[in-house]
Amino acid sequence: MNLSDTVLGSKYIIKKINVEGSIKRRLLDIGLIEGTEVENVLISPLGDPMAFLIRGAVIALRCEDSKNIVVEAL
Repeated sequence: MNLSDTVLGSKYIIKKINVEGSIKRRLLDIGLIEGTEVENVLISPLGDPMAFLIRGAVIALRCEDSKNIVVEAL
């Protein structure tokens, strides 16, 4: 399952990040690393972006970026 397919209020574990270059560095810098727990806390009215609780901070990600992050439901 991709992070962009997650359900509001549900928790997940990051399994893999399938991006390269500067966007991967940005995701790692905000705490998105394998094994991290994330919770979908907000979906905008049009569905993009989505907000996730990651290590105590709420981070908004575009669907373009979150579709490349593989997660597993808790």
